[in-house]
Amino acid sequence: MSLTPRGRLVTAVAAVTLVLGGWWHYAGLTGIGAALAGLVLLDVATVAVPGPLRARRVVEPLQVSRHGRCTGTLTIDHSGRRLPFVIDGAEPVGAASVPIPATWLRSGRPVTVGYDVPTASRGLRVIGPARLRRLGPTGLAARADEVGGTVAVRVVPRVLPVRGVPPGARRGHISGDERVARGGTDLVALREYLPGDDLRRLHWATSARTGTLMVRDDADPSQAQLTVLLDDRAASYGADQEFEDAVDVAAALTASASAAGHPVRLRTLTGRVDVMHTGASAGSGRPAPELLAALADVALVRADQATPAGPSALYDLDIVAIVSGPTADRAELVVEAGRAVVGVVLAVDPHPDATVLASGAVVILRGGRAEDLLALWDSTVADGISRW
Repeated sequence: MSLTPRGRLVTAVAAVTLVLGGWWHYAGLTGIGAALAGLVLLDVATVAVPGPLRARRVVEPLQVSRHGRCTGTLTIDHSGRRLPFVIDGAEPVGAASVPIPATWLRSGRPVTVGYDVPTASRGLRVIGPARLRRLGPTGLAARADEVGGTVAVRVVPRVLPVRGVPPGARRGHISGDERVARGGTDLVALREYLPGDDLRRLHWATSARTGTLMVRDDADPSQAQLTVLLDDRAASYGADQEFEDAVDVAAALTASASAAGHPVRLRTLTGRVDVMHTGASAGSGRPAPELLAALADVALVRADQATPAGPSALYDLDIVAIVSGPTADRAELVVEAGRAVVGVVLAVDPHPDATVLASGAVVILRGGRAEDLLALWDSTVADGISRW
């Protein structure tokens, strides 16, 4: 509880008039000072007792893409039987706040404030608690309260349309060097029969030779694993927007592949993010939420903070897409991508027009925006996989 600026001014005027009225024996001036002091005391007494304020907050949706629409509604009411009073305040929304204009709050007649949650940048937005001021009848004193708790909204990267992972791009499981052909008939392993296995997959020659029923494991080229390596080194980018476009590219590729049921691994070059999606949601048509959540919080890492990400053997090498910026060491990225059956380097480069280059077996896509790179992925990788 405190006096408002107007209350402090009135208190000062009341003190001066009371002193001068008593010094000069001027009853009229003393009466004015006493009246002003009485108003201040009335407001203080009014706000001294906590009021039964309640706040209900509805925010939709709780996870939104960057630049997407997210709205909040704060409803304030009180259940007391006292006279109506004036409230104002602010609703914290991340680093910003939404002002609540001064309004009369009457019992049984709630006040509703609507606002848009800022989604221009990725990350977690904590909304609330609402900071409300209950003003006295003349606005000379106020009581501050925090009500309504908090709600967290996660702003994830944009999920732009892309055709996703091409079929027929798997390494064999027995050796890391041969590529499995299309069709799903390449034998990659044998194992003992388990109850419930399809009898049509029995390998009769081996079963007869060993005396044990053996089942063949064939390659499924439609389930190639996509590994997306996002370059999160600050030295690889000249502007923040370039990194945001790179994150959008990584989000689109991982979302499309995981929604189609492919195993997906998302990793940053500094090793600070390493998330694996097994493809268990095949046919669901929804991207893996853990991948988007990881990309929501990824940030650039300065050279003095970066740590080695570890060897390439830590991830499968079916399809590797490295997403980076215009100032990255392109040769280093090409070597890394060249370890895979299909290796692609996608570079956000705002200066040249969209281009497609080749370095050995690795394709380099360069585009000024995320949309340009994804269009090149569709036309070069998704459509052109049969030429690899």
